[in-house]
Amino acid sequence: MQVVSGTVGREVIHFEAPPSAQVREEMQLFLEWFNNTKREGTQHIPNLLIRASIAHLYFETIHPFEDGNGRMGRIIAEKALAQGLKRPVLMSLSVAIEADKKSYYEALKQGQRTNDLTKWIHYFSETILKSQREFIDTINFTCKKAGFFDRHQSQLNDAQLKVINRMLEEGENEFVGGMNAKKYQSITHVSKAIATRHLQDLVAQGILVSLNGGRTTNYRVNFE
Repeated sequence: MQVVSGTVGREVIHFEAPPSAQVREEMQLFLEWFNNTKREGTQHIPNLLIRASIAHLYFETIHPFEDGNGRMGRIIAEKALAQGLKRPVLMSLSVAIEADKKSYYEALKQGQRTNDLTKWIHYFSETILKSQREFIDTINFTCKKAGFFDRHQSQLNDAQLKVINRMLEEGENEFVGGMNAKKYQSITHVSKAIATRHLQDLVAQGILVSLNGGRTTNYRVNFE
């Protein structure tokens, strides 16, 4: 398996996995390393971030499957962390990596071309920590959102509920630019007059707050 770019005759090989006939042996060596470096192993790596980073790079370099290597590699990294912590890890590496795939592939390429894994370990460790922070933020926002609806859901009509849900789909960032009458109309298909009245009602109840004034007033959800 090769990762290649460029035109025919001018191909650039970015990565080449071991020959298929060698994969079984390479995977056996990987599994031995993985088992020996866990907490109870004979070559225990005490730093969880270092072990998870190397495990992911090691597996991705063998690249044993035609498809799904990335998913399996992320599972292996999360497994390595869980083994060290002796509990499941609350995180999603997939989300963190997908947010900047270019940086991931660049770091992976560099890590596969050298025996000095310092830069790779630094990159992947930061990605793990970012993933955990984002997961915690998601949990906190979900709790805040649940509390908001416990307080206000009975005050919302169907159109207002639809708009509020749409505003909160993006999580803590809410709706880009805030909500206004035009966006409200687009989501609910009501008239401009009704959209304006619904928004004013939400402000009066303290459910929305104004971001600015004038003809282009925008609103955000009030979690206070």
